[in-house]
Amino acid sequence: MFHPPPRYIIVKQVAEALAEDLLLSPDYTANLIPERNMVNASIKTKQDMVVCGINWAEEAFLLCDDKVRITWKVKDGDVVAAGSVLCDIMGNARGILTAERTVLNFLQTLSGVATLTRTYVEKIKGTGVKIMDTRKTIPGFRLAQKYAVTVGGGYNQRAGLYDGILIKENHIAACGGVDKVLSKAFSITPTHIPIQIAVETFSGFKQALYHGAKLVLLDNMSLEKIAACVEYNKGKAELEVSGNVNLENVLEYARTGVNRISIGGLTKHVQAIDLSLKVN
Repeated sequence: MFHPPPRYIIVKQVAEALAEDLLLSPDYTANLIPERNMVNASIKTKQDMVVCGINWAEEAFLLCDDKVRITWKVKDGDVVAAGSVLCDIMGNARGILTAERTVLNFLQTLSGVATLTRTYVEKIKGTGVKIMDTRKTIPGFRLAQKYAVTVGGGYNQRAGLYDGILIKENHIAACGGVDKVLSKAFSITPTHIPIQIAVETFSGFKQALYHGAKLVLLDNMSLEKIAACVEYNKGKAELEVSGNVNLENVLEYARTGVNRISIGGLTKHVQAIDLSLKVN
């Protein structure tokens, strides 16, 4: 089961988003409405989607009207059709309309990540291969986006530089070679921290295996080279593919026999879901 970030992180993100709209000033547009006016409203989707971001939406409404009542007809992870109503809202008109854009920004962005992830997951269904995210996220929004990936059926890689090692070509060059960098990694890294090394050639892969790599990223390799690595590997290391993967070819990569496919586009190329909030 997927779990959202702690509430204090969500509240912080929502408060910062609201501050972009309000700074030190009131919502002059909302103030055109009589202060005590109460309204009913609803949020509807204009396209098929995987729902994600309910916690963020609720906090945005509550920060603008602490007495607002929200009745959700869906939950995070639900697949809903275009035209579906996600929730009904009852509360102060000013508060609801001040929160509107922040609510929709969170819902449409996180649902976009979850929806795209689910599309990839469905493409390779039955292969046993995991769809993974990366650190290519919107600054300040990583934990939310990584949560959305899990809602869509994907898996999280390291959240930052503190909970996993990924040795890439620049690390190898700066350290003096594959043997030296792996030896150093094995000697100083706590046992609970995964150590992964990226390789771009078959010879680089063989070298990494020889020096004890157990988690290898096959970076921007052709399908033929990946298949050769899988054959040579014989289950010694866990293999991941990254680079140039899209919805048209992801199944071909999954069928090579690798364990994981990481896709930066899940969180980098976000196509927001088209949502609307309407006062009834």
